[in-house]
Amino acid sequence: MFFEFRFWKYLFSQNDLIVSLKDSTMRHFEKRVWFVALCGVILFALRDMWGMHTEDLTSIFVNGYDDTFIIARITSLIGAVIGSFLYMAFHFFGIAFLLHKMTSVDLSKVAVVQLFVVALFLMEKAFTFFLYAIVGYTTDFSILSFGPLAATFLSNEFFIYFFNELTIITGVIIAIQFRFLRAFTTISTRNLFIMLIVIQLILACLSAGIEVLPIASWFERGTTR
Repeated sequence: MFFEFRFWKYLFSQNDLIVSLKDSTMRHFEKRVWFVALCGVILFALRDMWGMHTEDLTSIFVNGYDDTFIIARITSLIGAVIGSFLYMAFHFFGIAFLLHKMTSVDLSKVAVVQLFVVALFLMEKAFTFFLYAIVGYTTDFSILSFGPLAATFLSNEFFIYFFNELTIITGVIIAIQFRFLRAFTTISTRNLFIMLIVIQLILACLSAGIEVLPIASWFERGTTR
């Protein structure tokens, strides 16, 4: 038997999806993957064109280097598009492969739940982008995370960015992954739940580490030698 993969239907009806994956063969999944990927590219491109996280380029324009500014904007846009592919590929292919190895669930099945994960991350970014566009400015912290609260009580940048990566969507993702993978793995529910939490904590640590590293100054130093 065959069944057609419908993103919105199965996002809110995972039990139906689990039953269908056990008894039938899925069709049209690839189309949904490409659709989510296209939405991600458009979102990252719009964020860059609006000027999100490109504040450093403003000084180039203010100083009158119009040609340099145009080249910098184009380069930034290309970087944003490439970054969107890397971001989505990491969470879709990379984390799916990791979960496949850790849980022994078929990679094709893990890929399904990771498509939901990527989509949820993109929805979160789209929501914050929408809010920033309304108020007219951006911040380093998401209102859906513990980042603003951490910035109020902590002074260590690493821990502030770490808590900024722990959002409401993170909890939703863990819940979706847990509910889905539990139906296909022999790992105990306790160990599976702990494993999923640890993965998100490690990802938060990696993201926080990247945020506090002086990558820009390293790049500038390397190009001036």
